[in-house]
This record gives sequence, structure tokens and C-alpha cells, in this order.
Amino acid sequence: MRKEFLPFSKPQVSEEAIADVCDSIRSGWLAMGPKTVDFEEKFAAYVGAKHAISVNSATAGLHLAVMSVAGPGDEVITTPMTFASTLNAIIYAGARPVLADIDPVTFNIEPREIEKKITSRTKAIIPVHFAGRPCDMDAIEKIAKAHDLAIIEDCAHALGASYHGKKIGGGKGARRIAVFSFHPTKNITTGEGGMITTDDEEAAEQMSVQRQNGMSKGAWNRFAAKGKAHYDIAIPGLKYQMMDIQAAIGRDQLKHLDVFNARRTEIVNRYNEAFKDLKGVTIPAPVDEKCVHSWHIYTPLLDESVLGFSRDEFMEKMKEENIGTAYHYQSVNLFSAYAKACDLSRGAMPQAEKIGEQIVSLPLFPAMSDADVEDVIDAVRKICSC
Repeated sequence: MRKEFLPFSKPQVSEEAIADVCDSIRSGWLAMGPKTVDFEEKFAAYVGAKHAISVNSATAGLHLAVMSVAGPGDEVITTPMTFASTLNAIIYAGARPVLADIDPVTFNIEPREIEKKITSRTKAIIPVHFAGRPCDMDAIEKIAKAHDLAIIEDCAHALGASYHGKKIGGGKGARRIAVFSFHPTKNITTGEGGMITTDDEEAAEQMSVQRQNGMSKGAWNRFAAKGKAHYDIAIPGLKYQMMDIQAAIGRDQLKHLDVFNARRTEIVNRYNEAFKDLKGVTIPAPVDEKCVHSWHIYTPLLDESVLGFSRDEFMEKMKEENIGTAYHYQSVNLFSAYAKACDLSRGAMPQAEKIGEQIVSLPLFPAMSDADVEDVIDAVRKICSC
């Protein structure tokens, strides 16, 4: 057993980022300002989008994105294999979430299931790139075009991933929006925070205004830049801006993203090699050769009928080895709030419900040493070979 506890995830923040945060504090400009604008510009360039709109969380970003394409009485189709934020954003906008089951191999939303759920009230599809594996966007784009639907990509797991040679979140024209998360467990962090990317000029303008109380000019424009201080309240808005303190961390993190993701891939390859022949353990499926996986999380499946113990018991056994694990995710229709919102009960999402009973997330973060990785492997093999 390890002497020190190994967490499921741990952010890695450089001394340069810490110094830049201190600079923001000393400058007196803590709220959204020049560093936030710089981070947005660098982020847009990285993913290949015309616009990047920073927000204080990916949940806020999803809310703004849904409001730009749907409202009361509308329906938005998404996956049951996701975090609460995805459905909450739909509900916040007054729309109804509609669930389409997942592919049991990739754990991503199944395009054929999307087709079955489209009605005259459907306005958008929210595919979630689970764990950082790109969804089948060609099929989803085809469905959206045929039914005149918007697409909001939930990219909370997928920063640095690519699909057919293009970065996930790159602009694709009108009514195509992507949302990223910078929570401390994500591939880069700003503490809390998120980013919206799009090529849609109208949507970008609406979301940018709505994130700052509906004001036509933010504080940075009014007080730090040249021009008149007067502004208009164009539409009722929300308080969803990112701060310069966060952006100071984020723009430094972005410089290290590709190195971070390369280390994640190294760890995943070591896990796959170590677990490929372990009975009762199913490693993640190979990645489509045309895609790049960002490996936000590593999620093998555990077969209780083979192992003789449940996933939850496995997590307890790992804790006894001083190693943290996590659970991503229970099918959302099994939560009381969403069972009611979606009018679905147990059995409605058979693939997601089955996967949700077996899935577990093992430690995966760039700061893990080779010794940390071997400790995880030794613990898993010890527990699953008994």
C-alpha cells in the first residue's frame, strides 16, 4: 500500500502562472480585463474558431449557448452519460431535455437514437465528447442539417481532442457552438471557469452581452479602454464573466496543454497494456484513427459476475490501497430531478444504465510519476486477480 494518498486528479499550475495571478492582484484589475481578452484570443486561435467567450463555468457557458438557440416549449436532445450541467443548462433555458441512449463501445451518444427522438419541437442537439473521445460528428452534423437543428458540443472533457484533423470546438458556421470546462480536474484549469467557441457572429454577440448583465460594454471597455463610458442594457443578462485572476492561470495552462495531454496519453497506454488481459476488466475501446482522444478520464468497465464484487466495492478496495478513484457517470435518468424532467424511469436508457453500473475512473493527471502509475496498476491487478 502507498504511504501517501494518490488522488483521482490533481491540477498542475506553474510558478509563472502563480506570478501572473500575483501581478493581477497587485495591478488592482482582478475582474474581467486585459488578461481575459488575451486568453480568449489565444484560445480561439488554438481550437480554430472565430470567437471565444470566457465564462465563470462551463455550466454558465452551456446555459448561454442553449438560450441562443432554444427556449420555453422547445426540446434539446442530449446524452444520459453526462454530468448534471448538461441537463441543467437546458432546463435553465426553459426547454425540455430529451435523452438519446449511448453507443456501448464509445459511451458517446448514438446518432441513430438521436433520429428517433426528433419532434417538431426539437431545436438542438448537445453531443458530449465523453472522456475526451470525439463523438461521431459527421453523422450528427448530417442529422442536424436534415432537420435544421443547432449543435452545441459539450467539450468539457475534450480540450485538445480532434476529429478528422480539426480540433474539437473549431468553428463550423451558423448555429454551431462548443463549450469547454476549466474545472480543476480538467485538462487545463482556471480554478473554475469555462469557454464558449463559435463562428456564429450573432450567437457570439448575444452570449457575450448576456454574460455581463446584458451590458453593451463591460467594465474593461468602459474604464480601461478609450471611448465613452456610456452603455446600454440590450437584453436581460446574467453575471457569468471570467476574472483576470482566472485568465492569468488559463493562458499559461494553455501553453502547456499539448504536453499535458501527451503525458495523459502515455499513462493511458501503460494502463491499457497492463489491463488488457485482466479478466473482468474491459479497457476503453481503441480510438478512431482519424481522431485524437484528449483522455480527460480513463474509464474501464468492471464485470461483477467475473470479479465477484461490484464497482463500488472495487472503489473501496482501492481506497484501502491509498488510491483515489471516481465515478463518471450514472445514467442521468436515474436521478430524481431528471427522471421527472425527462419523464423517464429506470430501463429507459438500457445502454447508459448498464455502463453506469460498471464504469470507474482511475487516477489520470499529468503530474503523476511513473511510480504513481505503477502503484495504480499494482493495486488494480492485486484487487482484480484475487
